Amino acid sequence: MRVKIHREGTNTLILLLVALLAINAPLWAWLGNRFPVVPIVITLASAVFYLFVVNFFRSPRRHFPGNSVNAVVSAADGKVVALEEVMENEYLHCRCLQLSVFMSPANVHANWFPVNGEVIYSEHHPGRFMAAYLPKSSTENERSTVVIRTPEGQLVLMRQVAGAMARRIVTYARPGDEASVDDHMGFIKFGSRVDLYLPLSTEIFVSLGDTTMGGITQVGLLHPEADRN
Repeated sequence: MRVKIHREGTNTLILLLVALLAINAPLWAWLGNRFPVVPIVITLASAVFYLFVVNFFRSPRRHFPGNSVNAVVSAADGKVVALEEVMENEYLHCRCLQLSVFMSPANVHANWFPVNGEVIYSEHHPGRFMAAYLPKSSTENERSTVVIRTPEGQLVLMRQVAGAMARRIVTYARPGDEASVDDHMGFIKFGSRVDLYLPLSTEIFVSLGDTTMGGITQVGLLHPEADRN
């Protein structure tokens, strides 16, 4: 099966390949005849490392299999590490349900829009690089926040959070863009997390510790009629 590489990984993979070749070629030239075990071990280790990075930048094509009307779909591959009622103070300024998914370095790191609608807010914030599974990371780490207004008028906030290893958050969403659960919203390099802030009336379909697949796993269902009452 052909592996599609995310556009965010192209330059990284080219530079890494050049660097590994620059390390391995002299080893074979200097030690290949006298101590072949050394370049063999280094080359095998280099190949394994390169394949790991290729795996990290894979970009699968996905289409949400269910009914996307009012559906909340996981924005990332990973594990549910937070599910609680909190106060969201950046944009919504109200109590919400926070649902957070932690991505390990082995997960796909492309991020999908969690709901259909229109992007009305997008903001990047510099910050720290604590471990992404810590609660404080949502407000103290480097992060990028996007707010989507659904066709029913509900607001859903999505926050990409950098982790201890992640040093670059890429956010494609801009105010006025159309959001679709089948489209990529951004990408985070290496371990990180994605937080969703949902209306309190949202019906949740996952629990702490559950694994999710971005663009595929339905994590909740919005109930706009409840918010109008």
